[in-house]
Amino acid sequence: MNPLLSKEVRLVAPPITYLFVGFSAMALLPGYPVLCSAFFVSLGIFHAFRSAREANDLVFSALLPIAKRDVVKGKLQFVLLIELISFAAMAVLVLVRMTVLADAAVYRHNALMNANPFFLGAVLLLFGLFNALFVGRLFRDFYKMGRCYVVYIAAASILIVVAETLHHLPGLGVLNAFGFDYLLLQVALLVAGAVLFALMTFLSYKRACRDFEMADL
Repeated sequence: MNPLLSKEVRLVAPPITYLFVGFSAMALLPGYPVLCSAFFVSLGIFHAFRSAREANDLVFSALLPIAKRDVVKGKLQFVLLIELISFAAMAVLVLVRMTVLADAAVYRHNALMNANPFFLGAVLLLFGLFNALFVGRLFRDFYKMGRCYVVYIAAASILIVVAETLHHLPGLGVLNAFGFDYLLLQVALLVAGAVLFALMTFLSYKRACRDFEMADL
C-alpha cells in the first residue's frame, strides 16, 4: 500500500466508511431494491470526504512535496479500494444466491431485481456514476461537495428506478434471469458495466487532476 493510500485508510476515513461496506450484504435481501446496496457504500465514501474537508486534509496534502495529481490519485485509490471490496462481497453473495439459494421461494417469487450478473454490472455503473459525478467534480471546490453529492443522488435514483423497471418491459424479462439462466447475456452485461465503470473512473481522474491544478487553496 503506497503512503498516500495508507494515509487515507488510516488517518482520513472515519470508521463509518468501513461500516457502510457492510451494506453489501443487502444483495441477499429478497423483495428489496438491491441496487441500493451500492448507493449506501457510496454514502460511506462521502462521509470519508466530508471528514477530510473538516480536517482540512486537502490543503495539508497539497503542501506535501508531491504533485497535485498524486493527491488526487491517493483519494481515488481509496475510493476504488472501498468500491472493489464492496463489489467483491456482492459478487460472492450473488454466487450464493445463484447456487446454494437457487430454489429459495423468497427469491423465486421476487418482483424486484434479482441478484445476478446484470445486477453486478449495474452496481459497477452506479459506482462509475459516483466517481464521475462526485469524485471527478470535487477538486475544483472541495467545500461544495454537498452539491456534487446531490447531483449524484439524482442520477443514482434514476439509474435504480430504470434498472428495476427494465425487466418488467416486454422482451426484457431475461435481464431478471434467475440462477444460471441466460448466463452469456448476463456476463456480457456485467462486462459492459465494468467497461463503463473503468471509462468513467479514468475520465473523472483526468478531470479531477485538471481541476485541482487550477484550484485556489
